[in-house]
Amino acid sequence: MVWDKTRLEQLRAEFADANGGEIFDEKFRKVAEKIISKSGTRLAPYAGVPTFLSAPYMQVAADDPDFGNLQVAITGIPMDLGVTNRPGSRFGPRALRAIERIGPYNHVLATAPVFDLRVADIGDISFQSRYRLELSHDDIEKRIGQIVDAGVAPLSVGGDHSISHPILKAIGRRQPVGLIHIDAHCDTSGAFDQTKFHHGGPFRNAVLDGVLDPTRTIQIGIRGSAEYLWEFSYASGMTVIHAEDISGMGIAAVVAKAKSIVGDGPTYLSFDVDSLDPSFAPGTGTPEVGGLTTREVLELIRGLKGINLVGGDVVEVAPQYDATTNTAHAAAQVLFEVLSLMVFSPSIGRR
Repeated sequence: MVWDKTRLEQLRAEFADANGGEIFDEKFRKVAEKIISKSGTRLAPYAGVPTFLSAPYMQVAADDPDFGNLQVAITGIPMDLGVTNRPGSRFGPRALRAIERIGPYNHVLATAPVFDLRVADIGDISFQSRYRLELSHDDIEKRIGQIVDAGVAPLSVGGDHSISHPILKAIGRRQPVGLIHIDAHCDTSGAFDQTKFHHGGPFRNAVLDGVLDPTRTIQIGIRGSAEYLWEFSYASGMTVIHAEDISGMGIAAVVAKAKSIVGDGPTYLSFDVDSLDPSFAPGTGTPEVGGLTTREVLELIRGLKGINLVGGDVVEVAPQYDATTNTAHAAAQVLFEVLSLMVFSPSIGRR
């Protein structure tokens, strides 16, 4: 292509008076038509009532709920009674809602998931008690069970990682599911201080409850000083990829390994923000140096396109330890990426 005055006049004729909604490339025009009005207006990210990923808000009753024709329900789980170190992830859902600009277009997966799926923010789970962890788990299992029974895929925002156990009890009660678990810790330890219901053991509990298939489970990004606590992962048949091995393997190899492990069966994706190095995400309860970068995490998640995803969660954002909001921003982006994967899930896209 030669740049000259003729070419300049051609560009002026086509673009000089066009508004932001006038897109001439057919592929991009189809996206813009969903998002931008004909007058060139789109939703201001800083205005209105904040919701997860600026999805529509849909009020759903705690009892006798009606989820309408939703394909995906995003729900907050503001509970951190299971932490072993720094508390505060009960504020995670609010922090993610407050991130004002995520999406709407995923340029790698070529989807605008909030527009390509019937999805809504259905608010936070209501708890019987703010003090009793076991009752909170009962409330989580009940709500996620309602979502699953309605034929809707749950996407949850925590909260500490103990929430994954009752979620999996609801999702896997008819058939144990596979798991892609991105974390610094395996979270398969036993009881501490007279309880097994803490954020260090949800996946051990889920396996022993018969709702999680350990042979279809892969744990990615594991590191730190608690390796001696994770024998259950190996004994049960889980695949563990440590953070220090990822550079040598490469993300593409990790993605291929994950896909081979979970296969075509129903699969849950759980993302703990402490999988990221604390230089990217300091706002979490149990930070571990030597973690993944944000770019590595995005490449990893996007590479999972096409898996049979039936639900997911993003957990352990504790915003009070993060002066820059970087942790909540990274977690909200991951939430967007997981929702983008749901567009291509065989279990969700055909609903």
